[in-house]
Amino acid sequence: MGTKLPRKLVQKMQIVGEQIKLARLRRNLSIAQVAERATCSELTVSRVEKGLPTVSIGIYLRVLYALQLDDDILLLAKEDSLGKALQDLNLKQRERASKKRDSL
Repeated sequence: MGTKLPRKLVQKMQIVGEQIKLARLRRNLSIAQVAERATCSELTVSRVEKGLPTVSIGIYLRVLYALQLDDDILLLAKEDSLGKALQDLNLKQRERASKKRDSL
């Protein structure tokens, strides 16, 4: 797959960046203030707000922490409906274990 993300993922990253930017603006914080709190450069915060995938997830977390939104990371993959459905199918296909009798 290389370093280039599929268009769908690029769009999602851009949405995440926009949501982070809106959170900063709602808090009336400058990029410089967020950068200081997140211990990164203003350029890096700007890249986060653009949703660039080259920024590490650690930086995204530090920016979320600076905005007091770090618990939002716990929502990622929380509701795994596909995984649960696959697990349920697997459970239905299993056969019951045979009862072993004690041979005494």
